[in-house]
This record gives sequence, C-alpha cells and structure tokens, in this order.
Amino acid sequence: MNELELKYGCNPNQKPSRIYMKDGSDLPIKVLMGRPGYINFLDAFNGWQLVSELKKATGLPAATSFKHVSPAGAAVGLPLDETLAKIYWVDDLGELSPLASAYARARGADRMSSFGDFIALSDVCDVDTARLIKREVSDGVIAPGYEPEALEILAQKKKGNYNVIQIDPNYVPAPTEHKDVFGITFEQGRNELKIDDDFFSKVVTENKEIPDHAKRDLAISMITLKYTQSNSVCYVKDGQAIGIGAGQQSRIHCTRLAGQKADNWWLRQCPKVLALPFKEGIKRADRDNAIDLYIGEEYMDVLADGTWENIFTEKPEVFTREEKRAWLDKLTGVALGSDAFFPFGDNIERAHKSGVTYIAEPGGSIRDDNVIDTCNKYNMAMAFTGIRLFHH
Repeated sequence: MNELELKYGCNPNQKPSRIYMKDGSDLPIKVLMGRPGYINFLDAFNGWQLVSELKKATGLPAATSFKHVSPAGAAVGLPLDETLAKIYWVDDLGELSPLASAYARARGADRMSSFGDFIALSDVCDVDTARLIKREVSDGVIAPGYEPEALEILAQKKKGNYNVIQIDPNYVPAPTEHKDVFGITFEQGRNELKIDDDFFSKVVTENKEIPDHAKRDLAISMITLKYTQSNSVCYVKDGQAIGIGAGQQSRIHCTRLAGQKADNWWLRQCPKVLALPFKEGIKRADRDNAIDLYIGEEYMDVLADGTWENIFTEKPEVFTREEKRAWLDKLTGVALGSDAFFPFGDNIERAHKSGVTYIAEPGGSIRDDNVIDTCNKYNMAMAFTGIRLFHH
C-alpha cells in the first residue's frame, strides 16, 4: 500500500488529506485497528523515532506519551518502586513487564498532559502493556508488533475503534526531508545525530563528575528534546522525563514550565499527598485533577466547602507553601537538558530549585561564563555538547 487516505488534515476543513510515499514504495506501516488521523500520524512517527533512539542508547525497552506533536513523557523500562506504582495508578497490577513499566513512567510523570495521548513503544506490545493502555484515555498506539492476546485486549477499547498501528522496525527513511509551507518546499538533511556517553565528555564546570546513571538520564533528556517543539528543556530522573517544557519563545519560561512539572511529580510522592482520602468511585482523571489543584496555588478549588465533599471522605489539611518547599528540598540528582544554550544564569537558579545536579546544553552564549559560575555556585556538573537540537 503506497498511500492512505485520511479523514481530514489538522482540522476538519482541511481536505483532502493523506499520507503516501513519494518514491512509489509501500508505506512502512499497517493500520490494524481504527482510523488514525493526520495529527495521530504526526505523533506516531515522531514518537516511534524517539523510542527507537532511546532503545538504541540505553538497551532498554522505551515508551513515550505524545500530545500535539511533542512528548508529554518518555521513559525506559526500569522497575517501579511502591511509591511510583501508586502515583501512576498501577499498584493494583502487580509486577509489570519492562515495556509496561516504561509506559507507566512515560504516562505517569505528567498525567494531566498525557490525557488522550498517542503512545509509541520500542518493542512488541505485550499483554501487560496492553492491559495498562486499555484502561487509560488514549488516542492510539504504534509499535513494531503486538502479541496476539495483547491485540485482543486492545480490540476491546473504543468498541474496536482504538487506533493501532504496526510499523516496520527495519524501515530506514530517505536521508533528505521535505516540507511544504505556503506552497514553498523546504529541504534539509535528517537529524541523524547519535547521542551517547561521548556526547557529554566536555564538562565545563568545577565539578567534573557525571556518573553513568546521570549520563543515561542526560541522554534520555537530549533524545526527548530531538522530538520536542522548540524552545524546549527536559528534566529527567531515574530513567524517565519528569518535566518537559515545550514550544516556548523564552528559554526561562521553558525551564520554569518544565521545572513546575518536575516539582509536581515529586510533590505527588509526598506522604501527605499519598494519604489524600479519596471517595470510592472517583475516576483516575478526576483524582489527577484534584491532586494537581491540591498541590498548586489554587488548592481552594478542591478544599472549599461544598466542593471537597464531592471528592474526599474528609477535608484534607492545606498543603502549605513551607511544607511543599521542605519536601522539594529532598529532590536531588535530577538531570536537565536544553535544546539550545542557556542565555542567562537564571535558568540554572530555577533548575536548582527542582533538584538539578547534572546539565547538558550546547553552550555558545556570550554569557556562558555567567551560566558556568551559577552551576559552580551549586556544585552542578555541566557538559557542553556543542550541538543544537531545534525541532519544528
């Protein structure tokens, strides 16, 4: 099959719409279920590239959760501890396969943004992963294959209309890309940059120590940024993105946005939040929203009289700013990547508040000295990669 007609493009008024191979070859995908749309395929193809690179870089199964052509989360398949299993709402599923653990992490780090995601998996979708996908609100999944029982489970989702795409893992795209804007064709070479341990060899701070686990996290960060709308930064901890700031015109706004997401991920693990007394029957999405409000500045939206009674069995105490800061101060060892240089030390000051210890960025700002000095102030280790990773 050389082409696939789509219902419409980005919006219902944008017709006709299709995907096809210009060279006349067959498409490297098969639609096993559903009818994926234009944006679904954009998410699927970007997500597939991301997880493929994560798998190559780490040797671990990988998953990503995409929304509007940027990842909301990305992770590799490391085991979940009891706390993470609880905040990701998978503590009732027992021990998960590595692939399912990767998706639980990718989906769970920023559940608000991942609602209605498109999933990409580096490996054949197994039963554990299918069971997890089945109970989440999601638009579809792309993977190199599906176990027969996993496919049966996914067929129960959306009355058989859930979007399931199988991609040929051996497909290699042409080395040159083309894109039309306003009737004008742009051409560029594909970004085939390999990100590995050597990518972080130029350490420019007084602290030169970047251990192997931090290099892995920095690699996850930078690979994630390759497929995130610029400007972008990505905070990573223990094999998963915990805060992605995408598509901001100002880099400090990226750093703040992603830092707040990383903070929320950590605040959700505080015993006071874990102990919130939810009523029976509250859906996962409603719990996510309630927690997001409770740990934020607009906590009265869930604690006001006449409101909390609909969510909790008893009224929770306010999670004070001082309590939150004390808990956040326990977060350390976070890796931070940036798709272009940090122009000012204020980005580092903000990163420090979210437990950042390791940083990778291209370097090349006229204020590099200020950025390095700010890293030295907090004993951070920072590597200059020399390579920008803009994605549009």
